Amino acid sequence: MILGVCDWLATKTKFTAKNFRIFFVLAALIGGFGLGAYLLLWLVKVISEE
Repeated sequence: MILGVCDWLATKTKFTAKNFRIFFVLAALIGGFGLGAYLLLWLVKVISEE
């Protein structure tokens, strides 16, 4: 929703964007892994769109 990572991942996989959002929120709450992974995937998304 913020950077479009979950929607982008949903188009690349068979999971829904809602599933990815839940994963990233839970991962952010458990050790902060979700935020780093989200930002890393955002960079991959931006680079792959060019």
